[in-house]
Amino acid sequence: MSKTNLKVTENLRKQIENAVNAAMQAGELPEGELPKFVIEEPADRSHGDIATNVAMAGARVFRMAPAKAAQIILSHIDLDNSLIKKYEIAGPGFINFFLSKQYFAEVLREIEREGEHYGDSDFGQGRKVMVEFVSANPTGPMHLGNARGGALGDCLAAVMQKAGYQAYREFYVNDAGNQIEKFAGSLEARYMQLFDESFPFPEDGYQGADIIERAEQFKEEFGDAYMNAEPAERRQALVDFALPRNIKRMQDDMAKYKINFDNWFMESTLHNSGAVKAVVETLREKGMVYEKDGAVWYKNKEVCTDILLKQGKSQDYIDKLELKDDVLIRSNGNPTYFAADIAYHKNKFDRGFEKLINVWGADHHGHVMRLKGAMNAIGYDGDKLDILLMQLVKLVRDGQVVTMSKRTGKAIQLRDLLDEVPVDSARFIFNTREATTQMDFDLDLAIQEDSQNPVYYVQYAHARICSILRNLEADGVKARPCTDEELSLLGAPEEIELIHLLSSFDNEVVAAARDYDPTKVTKYVTNVATYFHKFYNACRVKCDDEGLMQARLSLCTATKTVIKNVLDMFSITCPERM
Repeated sequence: MSKTNLKVTENLRKQIENAVNAAMQAGELPEGELPKFVIEEPADRSHGDIATNVAMAGARVFRMAPAKAAQIILSHIDLDNSLIKKYEIAGPGFINFFLSKQYFAEVLREIEREGEHYGDSDFGQGRKVMVEFVSANPTGPMHLGNARGGALGDCLAAVMQKAGYQAYREFYVNDAGNQIEKFAGSLEARYMQLFDESFPFPEDGYQGADIIERAEQFKEEFGDAYMNAEPAERRQALVDFALPRNIKRMQDDMAKYKINFDNWFMESTLHNSGAVKAVVETLREKGMVYEKDGAVWYKNKEVCTDILLKQGKSQDYIDKLELKDDVLIRSNGNPTYFAADIAYHKNKFDRGFEKLINVWGADHHGHVMRLKGAMNAIGYDGDKLDILLMQLVKLVRDGQVVTMSKRTGKAIQLRDLLDEVPVDSARFIFNTREATTQMDFDLDLAIQEDSQNPVYYVQYAHARICSILRNLEADGVKARPCTDEELSLLGAPEEIELIHLLSSFDNEVVAAARDYDPTKVTKYVTNVATYFHKFYNACRVKCDDEGLMQARLSLCTATKTVIKNVLDMFSITCPERM
């Protein structure tokens, strides 16, 4: 909540606690420990601006009807200088409080005073958190899932930062292991086929047109120089040529998508430094591995069973999961992806991050518990690793699912989407649906320049406010600081509701950070735009009463600040003209 709101709420809680103690000392209420009670905003504003259930929560201690206890409590409350103008008892014993006009003036002053920092919170207390997202396989182009994951992960990191964390964005590049061997074999086959069409293509090779494109580029630069080279040398040369170009393409795509990672972490560094082998040895020392069929196995079943039993799951439930152990080192001596993943997450903790957040596709569901369990197994806290599973996204045009790019006639890639849809629109729309829900991304809607497009709707509200300020200034009316008396003139329902909404900005930021759900802030700013349009349509900003006009200009400016703070936080353009 805003500092003004927080000040009122904290003061009210102290007043209530003091009133109960005073009533007990006066013998009007039985002495006893006051249970926890709630102070909250009612869903229906007609029931007040703030409500508490203290009389009902303390019913057993007070040993009287809550409504009567509420009357006694209120008789001991001093609301002078509290920004609360009145109170009433409602229903079975709720106490509802109504805020004074001075409160609403204080909210507008706070927004004006804090400007771009309005909405900042110390909820995270400066703790270091890493958000790892996208982390697409570098053997091919990025796809639609990466588009959704990119917008979600980047905006999640942004709300974490706004909520007071030190948020760090990382992209994990799988530049080692089986997929690179497959990549090498696929490139080799496509390169050799440029000279000999009969050269066999691997059964499990990558079939994409991008592989052919890289092989052709390699031929343009080196010709047939590698035709007669040793296969290992040829494959290494192809990988050394193609992989950096693929990674550069991913970095360019992310930059176009307005995502700037703090670090692109290469999996190969874990292997080259010995970190993967070291973490396997750590597990061995802790008795968590065994050897079978020439491979090294991790006791995943044992670890995950222990986790589930501590969660209260029955053995029957666990048996139905058919948990299995995992290979860490294959019989050929090569580490598995899982072994590298354990080493990577250990590395994250070793870099001082207190919370790790991974944004993964829903198809990784089975990997969640075993990775958290592996952190416990090597002596770290698996509960400090949180994994946000993201559901599938489908592209829709004219009500029909789209699977092929109009431009290339091939499967849609991230860059195809960004060629067709404005980046602002893509980032905003992807954050209108929670990660845990499947999503239909409407291409027609995303390119519309009207109020049906949610980002356009919010951007237009900001531009409209800028237009109001410009037009009035052209007429010789310039916004200035208002007196308390002028701000107290704001009393229309549309004005009060809008100020209420503006005061809850940091509440929404904290909730988004707490729940790993940036869509809360997207929905919030959409509501701000809606409430502003309602205010503007109901209340003339330019009017004969100069004091009221200035007060309404102050409200316009405060709304503009909040919208801009959200759009800036999400790296979305905040236009002054549309």
